[in-house]
Amino acid sequence: MSPVTAGALQLLALVAALALAYRPLGDHMARVYSSEKHYRPEKWIYKAIGANPSAEMRWPAYLRAVLAFSAVSVLFLYLLQRLQGSLPGSLGFVSIDPDQAFNTAASFVANTNWQSYYGEQAMGHVVQTGGLAVQNFVSAAVGMAVAVALVRGFARSRTGELGNFWADLVRGTVRILLPLAVVGALVLVACGVIQNFAGIHEVGQFMGGTQQWNGGAVASQEVIKELGTNGGGYFNANSAHPFENPTPFSNLFEVFLILLIPFALTRTFGRMVGNLRQGYAILTTMGVIWLGFTALMMWTEFAHAGPAFDVAGGAMEGKETRFGIGGSSIFAVATTLTSTGAVNSFHSSYTGFGGGITMLGMQLGEIAPGGVGSGLYGMLIMAIIAVFIAGLMVGRTPEYLGKKIGTREIKLAACYILITPALVLCFTAAAMALPTPGNSMTNSGAHGFSEILYAYTSGANNNGSAFAGLNADTQWFNSTIGIAMLLGRFLPMVFVLALAGSLAEQKPVPETAGTLRTDKPLYAGLLVGTILIITGLTYFPALALGPLAEGLAA
Repeated sequence: MSPVTAGALQLLALVAALALAYRPLGDHMARVYSSEKHYRPEKWIYKAIGANPSAEMRWPAYLRAVLAFSAVSVLFLYLLQRLQGSLPGSLGFVSIDPDQAFNTAASFVANTNWQSYYGEQAMGHVVQTGGLAVQNFVSAAVGMAVAVALVRGFARSRTGELGNFWADLVRGTVRILLPLAVVGALVLVACGVIQNFAGIHEVGQFMGGTQQWNGGAVASQEVIKELGTNGGGYFNANSAHPFENPTPFSNLFEVFLILLIPFALTRTFGRMVGNLRQGYAILTTMGVIWLGFTALMMWTEFAHAGPAFDVAGGAMEGKETRFGIGGSSIFAVATTLTSTGAVNSFHSSYTGFGGGITMLGMQLGEIAPGGVGSGLYGMLIMAIIAVFIAGLMVGRTPEYLGKKIGTREIKLAACYILITPALVLCFTAAAMALPTPGNSMTNSGAHGFSEILYAYTSGANNNGSAFAGLNADTQWFNSTIGIAMLLGRFLPMVFVLALAGSLAEQKPVPETAGTLRTDKPLYAGLLVGTILIITGLTYFPALALGPLAEGLAA
């Protein structure tokens, strides 16, 4: 079987698996977030944190709860790292330096999981399992809660109430993420992923010396790393490490976990607004972009000419032979079109155009299908922009799901789509202009610029992957990328929740003959075009200086 055929069959198997899971999981999540029943373990949690899960919140209260919970999480994770040297189960590792501890705390709470450290050489069992893995669950649940709040804004009318954040947070964790993670962890253990609390031990000779590895609860952290679109690896090699991702089957299963919830949330959206066809329209838009990017990535990596490429069957530099180009390309696109950031290959070693595809996937806003929760609310923001553009074309007030998109709504949507590019481009410009950050670049020219651009694109979009040719463990990068991650995560949530509150206060607008049908293929095509054009106009100059220049020069 040729590598191209193998890659195509993997993609078909992945699509089939996602299709089978789409309806039951999407309906289950709709029931979870619409239920008024509280399970006993959930009641214990509410009592412990002093929350009333039945109290409805308007958008300012919902936002305050999101920010307060996240601030406490950053502080807790920061202190846990700073105290690591005094904690049991630290494997002898010292406490983390202040700038790196801030960067890591911001990263995992923001669902980014950017890592400027070697996991197996810096973090002990307590920090890995009691700190990082816990944030993998709750940061994903926060994103899902904000997405559900926006969906309620469309579904409700004449009220500013968006539900209860604490109830959404706990239910998302207990009823959705935990059960899926338990099943997924068992599958990964069966595939050969390790799950233990072993200490550091020697595994043999390596380049004239002994090689040492430490064990860990890897399978349980690996599953939520992918399922919650987090991405932080137990080991520095991330999902290229055989302890995290040992076989081609585990590789495809991890991609399935990455895409599972973001795609299924479109059905949850359709179910909660009472119109499944609206969910199918969003699903179609996401699917077209994802499949298009995957096909383009495979083409760029398989098609490169030259003796070395011909012998290897394509651009195999930086890729694991057990996954090949097909498995690596599928994984790279999935992880950068979502906010996962896990890697099973070296993105810096991709062809110039291939590296650009991973970068562009993040710059789209990670909405195809995007992160857990963040992908759905990001796509709904773009849907509002698309109906606004359509309204301008025909000269009528735009409407979406029976709600008028007026001045207030479009201003909030515009602020949402502007904040992340501003963070990426301003921080990239500062890093290139100042002398010290440039010393961290291991490459010059277009590829060196791509390293910096990729780092801030990844941080501000809450992805977490890296081009990996950049030494990011410096005070400058730890601090600025940490700030970019926090602002890139929580500032957009301000606009999303404000928009949700504005929509929930409106009364439904009756559909007329002049209403744009947003559940038709024509609208899905308009939405795809809107996403690509807005991103292209925003990032094209920067991409032209980096991956496009490198690809054209190859």
